[in-house]
Amino acid sequence: MLNGAEINTSFYRSHRPEVYARWAAQTPAGFRFAVKLPRTITHDQRLRAARPALTRFIDEVSGLGDRLGVLLVQLPPSQVFEPRPVRTFFELMARMFEGAVVCEPRHATWFEPAADRLLVKLRVGRVAADPARWPAAAVPGGWLGPGGDGAGAVVYHRWHGSPRTYYSAYGDAWLRARAAELQRWSGDADRWCIFDNTASGAAASDALRLRACV
Repeated sequence: MLNGAEINTSFYRSHRPEVYARWAAQTPAGFRFAVKLPRTITHDQRLRAARPALTRFIDEVSGLGDRLGVLLVQLPPSQVFEPRPVRTFFELMARMFEGAVVCEPRHATWFEPAADRLLVKLRVGRVAADPARWPAAAVPGGWLGPGGDGAGAVVYHRWHGSPRTYYSAYGDAWLRARAAELQRWSGDADRWCIFDNTASGAAASDALRLRACV
C-alpha cells in the first residue's frame, strides 16, 4: 500500500477547502498529501506580490488537516535565482504556514552554492528530479536537517520517467539503486518519492515496485 500522494491539480486551478477535506477523509490513517502551489504564484507572478494568492491557497489546503505533509514550490525553467525575492517569498511562507516546504527549481543558477546556502537558511528543501536538467538536480539539496543527513527535514524526490519524460517506466535496476540511496538517509528523515510518469500508467506500479525494494 502507498502512503502518500502529490496533488498536482492545485497548480492549474483552486479547490475549495471542502474538496481537500473530502480527499483527506477518503484516505487511511497515516496517509499524507503533498500539494503543489498554484502557477499564478510560481509562474505568472514568479514569487512576487504573492500574499493574496498564497493566503487563499493556504486557506484552501487547510482542509486536508493532518493529512497535509508538505507544500511543493515548482519554478519555471526560465526563473533565475535572485536572492532578494526568494528570501522575501519563503519568509512570507514561513509566517503563514508552519509545515514543511520544498522547492523544485529548474534553472542552472539554483544549483550554485549561494542558492543552496539560502535554502538552508530558509529551511526549504530542494527537490531531487529525474531526468535532471543539471547534475546537482538529481540529488536532494537545500535544508536537509541540522546534520545534513535528512533528520528532521523532508527529502523529496520527483521522478518523471526516463528516457521519455512523463511516459517511461523505470527498470528494476534503477529502482533498486534508488532504494539503496533512500536507505542511506537518516531514519528520522521524512522521505518522499513521487512518480510523475503517469501518461502511460507507469507511476503506480513503479511506486509499488520501489516500496518492495525498501
